[in-house]
Amino acid sequence: MEDQELNLVDHLDELRNRLIISAVAFIIFFGIGFFYVKEIYNFFVRDLDVKLIVLGPSDIVWIYFMLATIIAIAGTIPVLATQIWLFVKPALRPIERKISLSYIPALFILFIVGLAFGYFVIFPTVLNFLVELSGDMLVTNFTAEKYFKFIMNMTLPFGVLFELPVVVMFLTSLGVINPYVLVKVRKYAYFILIVISVIISPPDFMSDILVTIPLLVLYEISVNLSKFVYRRKLKKEKEWQEQYGDMEEENDEESSL
Repeated sequence: MEDQELNLVDHLDELRNRLIISAVAFIIFFGIGFFYVKEIYNFFVRDLDVKLIVLGPSDIVWIYFMLATIIAIAGTIPVLATQIWLFVKPALRPIERKISLSYIPALFILFIVGLAFGYFVIFPTVLNFLVELSGDMLVTNFTAEKYFKFIMNMTLPFGVLFELPVVVMFLTSLGVINPYVLVKVRKYAYFILIVISVIISPPDFMSDILVTIPLLVLYEISVNLSKFVYRRKLKKEKEWQEQYGDMEEENDEESSL
């Protein structure tokens, strides 16, 4: 009992250290983003025909923090994924360690791809639609806060949701889920993704459709990737059993004697 308690304390201590490392990485990347915030700001407003306005000094500070936070999240993802992998590594077999390690760069790449998809595809489409909707009835002015909030709502959720295929592949390789479960819960997953789409998109039907379709496609890609990983996992386990199964049985017999 005491050994189990000590083991639990060791695991919690290691988890705390992993979280501290991730938090330090977040702070470092936040500082980098804060230092280059003007360059980041100029990138996002380069195609605007009007100057953004602010309604108070606090809005300026908010913009600095928001842009720096996005950079910090993007930079911290591979660090956090590595720390999670190091934490669960002792419980994995050599094959699982090798496979799961390959997912770490994929997490970062897909997050960037998701941000790019949201910014270069979804954001301009929705923005142009909403601006043209006003026609000549209204004078269009953007506050910096609302403009960057709109960008964040159109990009950050896609950065997170584009991680879905890698997360599904990782959990499949660990045996936590399998493609049959994903197929079985497909209609519930569709419902949840549609709800998420409605929440993160502007309140118009066109925007809901533009956001919903990519998420449903992502889920189907995840299901097919899960099938691929599951078949490979079964094949590797069979090879492992054929190669080391007899050796493990002999060791068990010797230990029982």
